[in-house]
This record gives sequence, structure tokens and C-alpha cells, in this order.
Amino acid sequence: MSKQSNDTVKAFVFAAGLLAVAAEAGVPLNGLQGDGGIAFNPLAYLAGTYDKDSSLGDWVGKPQVGAWYVNLGDRNINWYAASAAFSVAKRVELSYGYGLIDLDGEQINTHNLGAKVKLLDENFGDTVWVPALAAGGIWKTTDADAVKGLKVDDSGFDAYLVATKLITQTPVPILLSGGLLYSDEIVNGVLGHGSYDTVLFGNVDILPAKNVAVGLEYKQGVDAGNTAAGDFHNSDYWDGHVAWFVTDKLTLVAAYTETGSANKDYTDFGLGGGLVLSAQYAF
Repeated sequence: MSKQSNDTVKAFVFAAGLLAVAAEAGVPLNGLQGDGGIAFNPLAYLAGTYDKDSSLGDWVGKPQVGAWYVNLGDRNINWYAASAAFSVAKRVELSYGYGLIDLDGEQINTHNLGAKVKLLDENFGDTVWVPALAAGGIWKTTDADAVKGLKVDDSGFDAYLVATKLITQTPVPILLSGGLLYSDEIVNGVLGHGSYDTVLFGNVDILPAKNVAVGLEYKQGVDAGNTAAGDFHNSDYWDGHVAWFVTDKLTLVAAYTETGSANKDYTDFGLGGGLVLSAQYAF
């Protein structure tokens, strides 16, 4: 079997396995790092749903899980991610994300622990214009050998502030989200952590049908500062995606992402573009 065929089989088995053990579909998804958002960026909404008939009531929500497969063909990178998230008291989200990345023949494992606090409810005070507002953080660690080569830390902490609003007064609903990220990540933390920088991120999605969302996502590249290889600056990330809410529990996503030109110029480090697939399930 060819390497490409083997990678396809692994991606299918990975996603199918999660769904087998893994229920309202829709946003937020579990992002690549496990937090409630889209792929790269968090949303102010909390992951998970609540069952009023449960003995836990509004105290502990039901979890949701997500599986991602990213193929960056320009650098022959296969990125697998799995995660779970739930919320407590309709105010705090807790998440965990695991990543397995095949980068230039090296198998890299990443772990992400996240927490998010909703500071303001959407449409607070019976308004129609107030966005949901949340603050959160993600502790990230990696076992990449590149950490030693770049002489950077193998773990770091992200902090973010994000506002999200669903606009329903337009002909079709529009979801807008944006925020600030304070991070020291090198390639989302996959290759380690350097110096801290504050960057912007944002999302826009339209819902042309009740069970379909089409959107764009943008994340500004973090300047991780001086490393043994020189000044390290991540390229900007963006993706265009389509989400299909198959049932009230299952969501499927297809996207194309661009992470900058596939080069090893650390002043604008990119991994190229490629296909993104995801399956999301909410209990």
C-alpha cells in the first residue's frame, strides 16, 4: 500500500473510531486544540449542551467530541487531532485536545488543556446587538525534536479574549467573531514556544440553509522572537470551510486551509496549504 493510501486509511479509521465511542450539532465545534470554536480560533460560545431532565440539570453539561484531519500536501504533512470539551454552570468550558502530526517523517505528539469563561451573554439586557464575550486560556505541550534544534520551550500558555455575535436581522443569518490572542506558539505550539506576542483573529460564517454554514477564518501569525535559528515569525493562517449539520448531534466539515508558503524562512514560516476534514459529535 502506498504512503498516501495508508494516510487516507489512517484518517478514516481515526475519525470513525471517535464517532464509534462518541451529540446538538453546530457551533462551537471542537477546534484543533480542543477548545470550543472553529478550526484555529475560539468562539465566545461554550462547547456542550445541557439536559434539563438530567440529575445534574444546569450544573454540568453534556460533552462534545471532535476529530480533525489536515493534509498539507506542499510539505507532505498529515495532522490528526482528537478532543473533548464540556461546560459547567453554563459559564465555564473545559477542554482537552490531542494532536498527532507527521512532519518531515517525524511523529510529533501534542497535548492541550483549555479553559474558557463566558463573561457576557449574547443579547445581554434584552438587546439585539450585544455579543457574547469570553476569556480563555490553553496550556500546550509538544515532544517535537525541533524544540531542541530551535532551543525553544516545549510548553507554553495561550490567553485570549473573544466576542461572538449571531446576526439574524439579515436575509440569511451571519455569525461574526473576533478577538485578541496572546501567545508564544511556533506552528500552533507543534514545534514549541518562544516569546509572547499579541495578534488578531476572526471568523465570519453565513448560514444559507438551516443545516449548512459557509465561512472564512483568519489568524494573524505570532512573532515568537529570537531562536537559535533566528527570528521566528509564523505566517498568517486562513481557511475557507463548509459545515454540514447532518443531525442535531453530528456535524461534518470540509475546508481548505493556507498557512503561508511552504518554506523554512523563519521570518515568515509557513507549511503550505491543503485539505481539512472534521467530524464533530455532541452528546
